[in-house]
Amino acid sequence: MNSNSNMNFNNLNSSNSENNSSSTSNGVSSGSVHSRRRSTRHRNYLSRNHLHQAVELPDGYEIRTTQQGQVYFYHVSTGVSTWHDPRVPRDLAGINVGDLGPLPNGWEMRHTANGRVYYVDHNNRTTQFTDPRLSSSLAVQNMLNTRRNSSIEDNTNILNGRVPDSSQAVSSVNHTPSAITPSNSAPPLHPLPPTINPAVPLEISDTPYSKQRRDLVQKLAALRQELHALQPQSGHCRLEVSREDIFEESYRLIMKMRPKDLRKRLMVKFRSEEGLDYGGVAREWLYLLSHEMLNPYYGLFQYTRDDIYTLQINHDSSVNPEHLSYFHFVGRVIGLAVFHGHYIDGGFTLPFYKMLLNKPITLDDIEAVDPELQRSLKWMLENNITSVIDTSFSVEHDAFGQIQVHELKPNGREIPVTDENKREYVRLYVNYRFMRGIEQQFLALQKGFNELIPQHLLKSFDEKELELVIGGLGKIDLEDWKMNTRLKHCNPDTNIVKWFWKAVDSYSEEQRARLLQFVTGSSRVPLQGFKALQGSTGAAGPRLFTIHLIDASTDNLPKAHTCFNRIDIPPYESYEKLYEKLTQAIEETCGFAVE
Repeated sequence: MNSNSNMNFNNLNSSNSENNSSSTSNGVSSGSVHSRRRSTRHRNYLSRNHLHQAVELPDGYEIRTTQQGQVYFYHVSTGVSTWHDPRVPRDLAGINVGDLGPLPNGWEMRHTANGRVYYVDHNNRTTQFTDPRLSSSLAVQNMLNTRRNSSIEDNTNILNGRVPDSSQAVSSVNHTPSAITPSNSAPPLHPLPPTINPAVPLEISDTPYSKQRRDLVQKLAALRQELHALQPQSGHCRLEVSREDIFEESYRLIMKMRPKDLRKRLMVKFRSEEGLDYGGVAREWLYLLSHEMLNPYYGLFQYTRDDIYTLQINHDSSVNPEHLSYFHFVGRVIGLAVFHGHYIDGGFTLPFYKMLLNKPITLDDIEAVDPELQRSLKWMLENNITSVIDTSFSVEHDAFGQIQVHELKPNGREIPVTDENKREYVRLYVNYRFMRGIEQQFLALQKGFNELIPQHLLKSFDEKELELVIGGLGKIDLEDWKMNTRLKHCNPDTNIVKWFWKAVDSYSEEQRARLLQFVTGSSRVPLQGFKALQGSTGAAGPRLFTIHLIDASTDNLPKAHTCFNRIDIPPYESYEKLYEKLTQAIEETCGFAVE
């Protein structure tokens, strides 16, 4: 167990300290009370970690304890928590528990209200579902040895981001099983059995994993239903900002709010502009804010490569002393967009989305970001590097014009890379490539995101699907657009309609995105295509893109109604005039009309 785990344990128990102790923002008690109690907590922590020492935990697992004294097991790289001791096979056929002898001294067997067996350790005041005799039994150890191959296969699945079939595995947001109900009181002398939250069932059906996978549209519908249940039934999240200072004003407003207030119905208003927001203004606000907060000019993010405009966290963002607060804000904005069914205009690297899902980064993930590095590391793995590569477990990097050396492991610059340890080197290098200097920034962003979108609701998505959930579809399908457009006071043979599509057909991808943003408030298309453009009038169901021929002066520009996904077009006399007016509207107009 590392020092971080120790800190987590202290955090879990900080609520049990005396009322007059002070606390820092991360929940760790400070002051004299903390100093007096630390050694006691540390001894308890060690004693709990050294339970059943006869069989070591598999690589990557840690024993942790909740505030209520409930023991659980945490897999570090995937963030998966489980009540089941990974040292004990799930299939105990051939093992007679009666042959294991009596329970260890100080242990007691009890039953939950529904008859499930659990075990109380009165020595350490903890509870667990796993029989403590199994963790140290020689019979079980022999079974583990005979099943080593299957165990290795399961561990490989975990490291690849696939959770093995488990009757009690749960996703974790704060590195504590989400089924645990926190308590501010000290654990009772006879602790309660581990509690199960019906909202996050621990029992997973025996249905094969492939059958559990649903297509993205179904997953998104399920996510929307879960998020709707989290939305307060009354009140609004009201934001009034100016277009000129949209970044800083939005930051100040959003960071003052509580997460539950951000989940209320979103109502946005641009200062000095008329209109009510039924969704269209919020979409435009997010579109404009995305361009500001993700702009590399502000130093929070940077482009992955000069020729690819995907974004990654800037490891030099600390030049702004408030950068962690801004990353917290960015995470909240992304969560706000997902929660309210909108999109962020800007794309991150796929490894970024994997990290949001708490999935480990692999060598293959580097290819799209740094193909040259990926080829070099892959060659190293596939070839004998003896007398070919002369390097150590350290990496040089440029920080503001100065070359600095980062050690991939303690004393790394003194450890040569050999054919025997090259796989460890590649694993550490890959992690360094994506996490160098951005651990705190990413955790701040993830914290803000999870304040709106609980981590366990994302466990059915992979990184490519999450990219679409956050950013929508970037490429616009013109045929899909035409097929799902409503015509008002005109028909497909009306010149205005023919000329409109002729103009759109001649537009570049960027101009089409501008037109879509002008009319709907967002340059992104829903995952289901144009048929799923959302209405913003409070009515249920989609509201199609609409072309409305109006009786107005042909000197006027087209007018957009983002809350209705509608564009009003005067009866222009020629294609050339429609093209000129439409292009001028989408490239020069700031603001829009709302009925």
